Amino acid sequence: MQLKDLIPKEFLEQFKMTETKEPFVHQFEKHMNQYIETTLKVRSKKLQESKDQKKFLLLTLEDKTGSVRAVDWYNAEFNDNRLKEGDIIRVKGKVVFFEERIQLNVDKPVDSIKILPDGEYDPNRFVETVKKDVEYLYRKLLNFVDSIKDKEIKAVLREFFVNDKEFLKKFLKAPAGMKVHHAYLGGLLEHSVSVAEMCDYAWRMYKDLVNRDLLIAGALLHDVGKVYEYEVTSKGIEVTTEGELRGHITIGVVLLWEKAKKVGIHDEKVLELEHMIISHHGELEWGSPIIPKTPEAFLLHHVENLDAKMSRFREISEKEKKSDSNKSWSDYDRNLGRRIFLRRLGNKGE
Repeated sequence: MQLKDLIPKEFLEQFKMTETKEPFVHQFEKHMNQYIETTLKVRSKKLQESKDQKKFLLLTLEDKTGSVRAVDWYNAEFNDNRLKEGDIIRVKGKVVFFEERIQLNVDKPVDSIKILPDGEYDPNRFVETVKKDVEYLYRKLLNFVDSIKDKEIKAVLREFFVNDKEFLKKFLKAPAGMKVHHAYLGGLLEHSVSVAEMCDYAWRMYKDLVNRDLLIAGALLHDVGKVYEYEVTSKGIEVTTEGELRGHITIGVVLLWEKAKKVGIHDEKVLELEHMIISHHGELEWGSPIIPKTPEAFLLHHVENLDAKMSRFREISEKEKKSDSNKSWSDYDRNLGRRIFLRRLGNKGE
């Protein structure tokens, strides 16, 4: 089955990158001590006073490549009163290096910050897209579904990833997060397939202990609730009301039981799949209502966590590569809880 048979052509167009002359945040270093004009989103703002009691507006601005601190010394109160978090703005200013990081000093004219309505900016500036071919990833997912021997488990997976066209369309587009990992269009698909692949490799080491059908099904289903936890808008990835009130684990469990009842799978199998969904974060303090208590759930947790962490390593490395930085170490990353070594090797993987 081809992706084009299930998904309209206009959907696939969303995964194409667009060219722009306006610099992205990761390109600011190339414009050091230069005046630029670009489009960014307001992540946060705070009106402050300097030691000499001069008011200034401290902003955190972002696009899909990163965030930057911006300071408005000239129209601080005016812009504080009219700007709100989430606004898309076109901003003019000078790129400088201050307190060991890049900063954008907003220009003096009052129109140096212009709030842009929908339609006056390219939403692709704020949402990354998966780099791998979506149809290729979907075929790999279907191959995993077809490899399941248990007919009931396979039927549940087909309800999610073949029969429910509306869910499938959302799943293929969904990000796996807002900031932490796979936070881009198609990120959930990529993450789910990667976890399934690694679980399949790990299963070969523990065949006597682990049920492959449960493990692979859990890998594909563990994050399905994110389809309704996040939404991609013209301003980027945002949490839905349902996502805020229920979270992807609860949503995923509800979806699982809905599909299970439709195909008539035995409750015992559903309970094991449910356990993998609700325990995949691994620890209570990490958001799981219960810790993994089956070999499949335990293995899934560690593989899923590994893929998320390695994705973060990749994102940081690629960001530094795009900036043409010669730094040996990244900035401190709160999600990884460390700086990472930016190795510059000629032959990677050897």
